Amino acid sequence: MAPWGKRLAGVRGVLLDISGVLYDSGAGGGTAIAGSVEAVARLKRSRLKVRFCTNESQKSRAELVGQLQRLGFDISEQEVTAPAPAACQILKEQGLRPYLLIHDGVRSEFDQIDTSNPNCVVIADAGESFSYQNMNNAFQVLMELEKPVLISLGKGRYYKETSGLMLDVGPYMKALEYACGIKAEVVGKPSPEFFKSALQAIGVEAHQAVMIGDDIVGDVGGAQRCGMRALQVRTGKFRYLSDSCGPGSFASSDAEELAGANMPSDEHHPEVKADGYVDNLAEAVDLLLQHADK
Repeated sequence: MAPWGKRLAGVRGVLLDISGVLYDSGAGGGTAIAGSVEAVARLKRSRLKVRFCTNESQKSRAELVGQLQRLGFDISEQEVTAPAPAACQILKEQGLRPYLLIHDGVRSEFDQIDTSNPNCVVIADAGESFSYQNMNNAFQVLMELEKPVLISLGKGRYYKETSGLMLDVGPYMKALEYACGIKAEVVGKPSPEFFKSALQAIGVEAHQAVMIGDDIVGDVGGAQRCGMRALQVRTGKFRYLSDSCGPGSFASSDAEELAGANMPSDEHHPEVKADGYVDNLAEAVDLLLQHADK
């Protein structure tokens, strides 16, 4: 790879993923990743523009921000681009009335949306609400429509909590796509429109921005397809070849399962190559403050 100075030259804006970069979610509000609170503070004291860009769909923006503030982060609701508000805008603009297959924690975001006589389905990371009955209800709504519309808040495969890896919305979205013979409209990463809205919020062009995330496909690949640069942190759900590698690596049981599935490390992904790999957000900020905006 080229020297860091060349890779980060001209960066004026930073998009930060939240889960797996700032903190690991979980019981009791989750845990801040070592060094991330001060890293965010340093970044916001610099000349770089900062925007938080998340696919979180189990919590409202207000709840998520409150949780992060309690962990010590300098963050406000107005600085967060999240999929639920964006989905609500689409529903209003297109006159759609959704069947909501979502987590109760994010339901308040849809309080102003008409859900009577549904003519579409909105699916998010519903957690325990991903029951057979609820999935089948969504399936039936879609199959009864002449032109079925499925809106998915992100399409991640899995994410990491303090207790381990958790299935995300993607597998359930794919099940409905397959059963109904349709393609979902994704609101959230890696949707280009989602990244563009985050960039517009800070007034930065794609070529002047860098995305920092733990998801090689959704964060890194999605950002690069929009013309941004992207760094992957070795925290959160970053995947190693073995369980004996550096910080943030999985428990041995996780590594054995991944090895058994013949899954490569994220640094050897067959389709996506980050512009750089860093141990954590703190290291990424060190590099940005040294080389960006020059």
